[in-house]
Amino acid sequence: MARNPDIPLYERYIEQYLDRALTAPEIREDPPLRFHPEVDDYTMSMGMAQTPRGRIWLGWFAGGDDERAVIVLAYSDDGGETFSGPRFFLEPGYVECGIHLSAVVGNLWTAPDGRLFLFFTQSLGYFDGRGGSWYSVCANPDSATPEWSVPQRIWHGASLNKPTVLRDGSWFLPVALWPREMIAIEAVGLFRTGERSGLFHELDPERKAQVFVSKDAGKTWVKRGGAVNFDRTFDEHMIVERNDGSLFMYLRSKHGTTKSESFDGGYTWSEPVPAGFPNASARFFLRRLRSGNLLLVRHANPEEPEARSHLTAFLSDDEGESWKGGLLLDERHGISYPDGFQSEDGRIFIQYDYKRECGEILLATFTEADVLSGKDVSREMRLKHTLVQSRTRRLEKAAEK
Repeated sequence: MARNPDIPLYERYIEQYLDRALTAPEIREDPPLRFHPEVDDYTMSMGMAQTPRGRIWLGWFAGGDDERAVIVLAYSDDGGETFSGPRFFLEPGYVECGIHLSAVVGNLWTAPDGRLFLFFTQSLGYFDGRGGSWYSVCANPDSATPEWSVPQRIWHGASLNKPTVLRDGSWFLPVALWPREMIAIEAVGLFRTGERSGLFHELDPERKAQVFVSKDAGKTWVKRGGAVNFDRTFDEHMIVERNDGSLFMYLRSKHGTTKSESFDGGYTWSEPVPAGFPNASARFFLRRLRSGNLLLVRHANPEEPEARSHLTAFLSDDEGESWKGGLLLDERHGISYPDGFQSEDGRIFIQYDYKRECGEILLATFTEADVLSGKDVSREMRLKHTLVQSRTRRLEKAAEK
């Protein structure tokens, strides 16, 4: 990075460690016991994907929703009934001055050719002003001995949601370079900074909800364009290609969800406007289903619109102009970060977290018919199925019996 003599002394001290975040971390097997949920007691939702032979991979964050975050991966070979327990982990480690290299953002995605991608962010501390969007590929995700490639860095920023495959075969990956006020680097009381930070000012014109495109199945990625949200926070944008070739994205704002459109293949985006429905300031899930309908999973508390409760699934048959149905997946407060997939048999799998700290990760399984009816008409619906559970949550549930 360009050295700025005007930044405070403590930031000049930190500069010598910033490029450590540019070194590829390693995805290793057998996470140590301290990252297992029954010891760590932290379970923040990351993502879920299904492989060609039906294995379901699940990822979550251990450590915390902060600079301590590490990624843990497990999988299920029985349709999500049970999971293997932690199998792989990504722990970037510490630099000499005691600052942790965090991996606080990520997701899992099965590419059209069957390879499993892990997208993640690596940063010095929680967010050093630059961050970094990385990916690793597992070419044999159904194997008894899965192997992950050496991670490759795409660009700066953070990739929290899955790519979208367009009709021409291009992959569109949402990458958010967060605003300056998100900067936070801590080391045993060394410092914490924000919008007044002098770090990475040269990137300020790029701080937006960006879109990166790959035309060669993930080998290379090129920045295409992006939108600057209002009431901006983490963006966490997701993209859909309409039948007419135009694109729209939903973005997270400080008070709900906004929407932006592109009519030139993602090179330029309209100024974001409210999406037209109330929602919490939280991650949502948006995908096109096999039927052609769109699925949106979001918070929909009728009395407290900004509450992280009433996680609900909706369908659209008019390219997102309106949303129908409304299947309530979980009514409780403290639920967030849905992600998932649609299986070959048409069932929809959505995982999310409850409480995070001392909580659990749960699964909802349902069909489009259930969403439209708002109830279990398929007789295949299953809600609040526990996938990963912290020690504290296990004790709480035992006491409730």
